[in-house]
Amino acid sequence: MQSDAKKLVKKHEELTHSEMVKVVSHVQRDKEEWVLNTVMIEDCNVPFKYKRKQQYKSLKGARVNITYYPGVEVVAGMNFEIMNVVRIKVA
Repeated sequence: MQSDAKKLVKKHEELTHSEMVKVVSHVQRDKEEWVLNTVMIEDCNVPFKYKRKQQYKSLKGARVNITYYPGVEVVAGMNFEIMNVVRIKVA
C-alpha cells in the first residue's frame, strides 16, 4: 500500500516529496483568519510556505517529511522563488 505522499506525487507531477529534512527556522504570523508559516530547510535557500487555521508548535530543529511544489511570490515588483507546502509532517 502506498503512503499518502507517494499517491499525491504520482497523481500530480509537479509535486516533490522530501523525507527527514531538518528545519532550521520556523516563523508563524497572523494574517486575517489564517496563520502563515514559513519554514527554512537545512541546505536550501528557498522558503517553504503554508497556511493553518491556528498556531502550531515550533518545528525548529525537527526532522520533517514535506510535500511541496515550486512557486513565485512578487514583492515590490521583484520575483522571489518559494516552495508551496501541500503536506508537512514531523518525521
